[in-house]
Amino acid sequence: MSKAVRCITKEGAIVMMAADTTDIVARAEQIHQTSAVTTAALGRLLTACSLMGQSLKGAQESLSLQIKGGGPAGTLVAVSDSSGNVRGYIEHPVVELPLNRQGKLDVGGAVGKTGNLYVVKDLGLKEPYVGQVPLVSGEIAEDITSYFAVSEQIPTVCALGVLVNPDLSCKAAGGFIIQLLPSAMEEDILFVENAVKELENVSSMIARGMSPEEICRFVLKGREVDVLDESDCAYRCNCSRERIERALISTGKKTLEELAREGKTEEINCQYCDKKYYFEKADFERLLRLCSST
Repeated sequence: MSKAVRCITKEGAIVMMAADTTDIVARAEQIHQTSAVTTAALGRLLTACSLMGQSLKGAQESLSLQIKGGGPAGTLVAVSDSSGNVRGYIEHPVVELPLNRQGKLDVGGAVGKTGNLYVVKDLGLKEPYVGQVPLVSGEIAEDITSYFAVSEQIPTVCALGVLVNPDLSCKAAGGFIIQLLPSAMEEDILFVENAVKELENVSSMIARGMSPEEICRFVLKGREVDVLDESDCAYRCNCSRERIERALISTGKKTLEELAREGKTEEINCQYCDKKYYFEKADFERLLRLCSST
């Protein structure tokens, strides 16, 4: 089970969220059979989505992140609920690239940097909120920072990291988001800038055994910090046969007629968890009757 924490400085000027998402990213790698660089890319997006999702208020609300960067990894998607439980997928899970100039996995090269980051918040209203910003680097953390600055006008620092073992399993993963609240003064801005200057990778902190709370207190050292809340979060898919049936009905009467006429057993895989659902001729005929009655 992954862990997350949300803290605020005593004077109420700085809020910080941090998470150890090692178990989440490990599960994603097992499901999607990702290569090293795509494990890092999808793991970073899942971590960011989990952190951002925990800012939602209602139990039925959700937040989605989608990146279309034009790179060989294709489209990346992550979806979180208000507890930080998250699921995701990557269009092309196996990408092999040389290390970047810093000798690290070239996430930006896999994701690309010619597209956009999309943020969709389903708050239970008539229409979801949709934010969109051009990618800055494709490294994901910088793109999340840009989204908050451009779309929500919130000064933000985002750090995300994934360490991959030689056998392609996830060694450590996590991240943090620091945001300045409206009461922040110039001295608070300088404090945050200095706090993250030359800071070691967050995944390295987690690999050394630091908890999310310890990471918050370490990064914000020099300020008194209060913990607002702590939570467990996991890679969790909410797929079901009923959801798949609704999706099939939404494809329309013509598609269902063709599937029923062919009479084949169709295997439909959930793109998030790879669970398999099987539909036979009688199933399509039943869904066709439902489609015709609406």
